Amino acid sequence: MQLLFPAFLFALATLAIPIIIHLFHFRRFKKVYFTNVRFLKEVKEETSNRSRLRNLLVLAMRLLALFFLILAFAQPFFSRGEEVVQGEKYVGIFVDNSFSMSALTSDLALLDKARQRAREIVDAFGEEDRFQVLTMDFEGRHQRLVSKEEAFTLIDEIEISPAVRTLSEVINRQRQVLKPEVNATPSSYLISDFQESIVDVSAWKDTLMDLTLVPLKSVQEKNISLDSAWFDAPVQMLNQTNALIIRIRNHGDDDAENIRLSLGYEGQSKPVSTLTIPARSSIEDTVNITIQQTGFQEAQLQITDFPVEFDDTYYLSFEVASEINILAIQDDQPNRFLSAAIESVPSFRLTHLNSQNLDYSSLPGYQLIVLDDLRTVSSGLGAELTQYVRNGGNLLVFPGPDAEVLTYKPFLNGLGVNEFMQLDKSAREVSIINTEEFIFQGIFEGQQSALKLPATGANFLMTRYADRPAEPLLTYRDGTSFLEKYIIGEGKVFLCSAPLTDQYNDLVRNGEIFVPMLLKMAIFSGADSRIAYTIGADEQIESDHQVNRSEIVYKLGSKQGEFIPQQRILSNKVILNTNNQIEKAGYYALYLEEGEVLDKFAFNYDRAESNLQYMPIPQLEEQFGEQVSILETEDNSVLTARVSQEKLGIPLWRWCIILTLIFLGLEVLILRFWKT
Repeated sequence: MQLLFPAFLFALATLAIPIIIHLFHFRRFKKVYFTNVRFLKEVKEETSNRSRLRNLLVLAMRLLALFFLILAFAQPFFSRGEEVVQGEKYVGIFVDNSFSMSALTSDLALLDKARQRAREIVDAFGEEDRFQVLTMDFEGRHQRLVSKEEAFTLIDEIEISPAVRTLSEVINRQRQVLKPEVNATPSSYLISDFQESIVDVSAWKDTLMDLTLVPLKSVQEKNISLDSAWFDAPVQMLNQTNALIIRIRNHGDDDAENIRLSLGYEGQSKPVSTLTIPARSSIEDTVNITIQQTGFQEAQLQITDFPVEFDDTYYLSFEVASEINILAIQDDQPNRFLSAAIESVPSFRLTHLNSQNLDYSSLPGYQLIVLDDLRTVSSGLGAELTQYVRNGGNLLVFPGPDAEVLTYKPFLNGLGVNEFMQLDKSAREVSIINTEEFIFQGIFEGQQSALKLPATGANFLMTRYADRPAEPLLTYRDGTSFLEKYIIGEGKVFLCSAPLTDQYNDLVRNGEIFVPMLLKMAIFSGADSRIAYTIGADEQIESDHQVNRSEIVYKLGSKQGEFIPQQRILSNKVILNTNNQIEKAGYYALYLEEGEVLDKFAFNYDRAESNLQYMPIPQLEEQFGEQVSILETEDNSVLTARVSQEKLGIPLWRWCIILTLIFLGLEVLILRFWKT
């Protein structure tokens, strides 16, 4: 047996007080006159012996009661084999408040059960101990030690949060506050459902902190989530049907039937389909959206699934441009076939400029730039076009029949594409069209065999560098490329080996190929545009910057309020860092002045918590090792006594109090019923 506070044993000196009172207590005698004193000596001897025995029993009861009362303050306990630390203790309590904790136990949500367990753990320690209460949010107010009363308050304030942290991040955060003292090893309690996605700690061997796991488990491990959505086409066109592809996942072990999917768009919510999803798998469904207005659009996908609902809604936003701007740069007269092809589409706008009369600052405003049979490419134009492509623009290059390839070489080399060599005036025909690539995808279905492919009377031979991979779009019969695509930075380069003029190339007379090719190249500039972002994962977003002001402060706002993100302007882009200020899923508008929306972003909750696959206790024991304690609990059990026994051994102070009351009760009984 050990004592938690042995200093209280000095109070045993007070046991002398009842003894002194007993020894020096003189009863005052009263004279009694007897008529017959024959039995006086016998009565006196008998009464004296009974009184002495009674007084000794009363003294013993008082001494024992006082002794066990003092011993209770010293808090005796039976040790469990380790030296128990005395004095102030540091205790860290992590409460998992991620979305998966909204699942249900037999009587409560997992988060409610976690709060209950946290309170029981705090209650097992003393008033002088210090506590750190930590959640997935990693709030600043949780980065300090608090009293027992404050710990209870912090636990009661914990709510469900979209934040997701791994256990290694949680433990490192606790280490920053629970610094071990010379005579104390801090204790850490992790209360969680221990999803496999967050358990990244193995073979725990840290002797500077005692780690205890408190696993919680829901009554069912099933959930349906809306994982992601994307448009089949990179840019959404006005008055056209746009295919939206949706991925829905079943995280349970049973097939999910009658999952209803609905689409909210333009203020209306419409049912789309009813789905059946096999166990532990995902399916993809397609929703057709007809866009009838330009500008920033908002759409919302939704399914119904209980009780985990954070991943049942998926927000997305996209921009429908009122015009697609195309720039053609030529040396002489504009190509009439190029003008006719582009101007046949109402929403496309073509601008012709002479190569000697260019305003380089206007280049970022075009979705596609066409070099129309230029003889030379100056170093200045080449540098501006390279920057334009790397920032997300599309460039289509037709070399002039009299092109000076030496002026093209530094330009093409700077882009990182193959270069032109000499002009070959052999007649050639295109035999292969790449219908798997976006430019020609879905255009010639059912009629490709009867399609007339382009033919050329001359074309430039091209280099073949292994470090400059090109994707062929149109290929000659001999296997060389007529038209090929390169991805450069955020933009694309389309390189044609033949001039555009119809004197050498009949592509301009082939409307079945030429017109859709130009239009899809123009809208391909938005291929990498994001329609949705993930809270926590996408802390950095970007938008176009076309404002000429000395003082610029961008703001992000939603229905919940607005904030100023960290911002950095690079050329025609503004880079925004949200710094964990976005906590609610929904739409966030970018603006300088309220009401003037410059861009719109849709944010969704991280789906990492959607998979309710918990790590079982045997696997936790195997992964963490023997140095980690695991408190297995029934739903209605109380942890306070178990934690107290784990950390303090088997406490005996309650028995001391009980014995104190027993001896005081015996004293009362002796005094009341033992008459001398």
